[in-house]
Amino acid sequence: MAEIFQKDGSWTFDGDALRLTPGRDKGVSLFRRTLGELVVPLGALAGISFEQGRRSGRLRLRLRDGADPLLLATGGRLTEPHDPYQLTVESDRYGVAEYVVDEVRNALLLDQVPTDPVTAYLLPGPAVPLTASAGDGTASFDGEQVRLEWNWKTEDAKSARGPRTLAVADITAVEWQPAVGLENGYLRFTVRDSPTAAPPKYDPHAVDLWGFKKDPLMALVAAAVQARLPHPAAPAPAPVPEARQPEPRENPAAPAPTAEDDHDALLRRLRELGELHRTGVLTDEEFGLAKQAILKRM
Repeated sequence: MAEIFQKDGSWTFDGDALRLTPGRDKGVSLFRRTLGELVVPLGALAGISFEQGRRSGRLRLRLRDGADPLLLATGGRLTEPHDPYQLTVESDRYGVAEYVVDEVRNALLLDQVPTDPVTAYLLPGPAVPLTASAGDGTASFDGEQVRLEWNWKTEDAKSARGPRTLAVADITAVEWQPAVGLENGYLRFTVRDSPTAAPPKYDPHAVDLWGFKKDPLMALVAAAVQARLPHPAAPAPAPVPEARQPEPRENPAAPAPTAEDDHDALLRRLRELGELHRTGVLTDEEFGLAKQAILKRM
């Protein structure tokens, strides 16, 4: 087992999975503390690296594309303090960090883990139920429905439509975008049969975000929903073949057609029935009934 403990958190590798636990230091972000511990299976990893600095270094994990619904929903836009796949390492622990890197890399080689994208999620996403409040609303998700409620700062055009309840079955996409500079961020749901081009502050299926401390928590809602949507790289389901009417099958016990009702034809029919009986196609009862019918016609 390889493990490293730091103020930022701890990473433990047992050969099959890497367990990432956020630290309790006040410098650990609210997002990472709320997300909690992550267990990353070896098959979800594409690589690991360690970067040394003067005062501290950084461990970084690289996951296979499509393996984690959190990375998919956020589009790689989680900034450094919130990224759960980075760990700050103090200079006196560089040797331990390099050992962890070697152990993970060796396991990847031994198991011949591919680095290509995956077509199914390998991580489950954040646990539900969960609720996040930021910007102009509150988003709650129980695993089946998303509930959007508005606060006093919501634009009248949006709040007038009241709270929204969205079933997962009706959601076709989810996206989280952080605020950058003077541009607001958002958590937006794309709902089937209800397209909109309105900005997030007017969109009843979006929460407008203003760059405050709790904004990243909306990414947890996005990831939990994303984990329950069809994987975007999953192969399309095979078309269901049209039902075919069964072709009529000859009843071996039925008498031969009238055109063959002559002595030779009936004898041939008897021989055929006898062969079917010997090979087990006809039961004793079926063979007896068919034989009697032909003998009567002879």
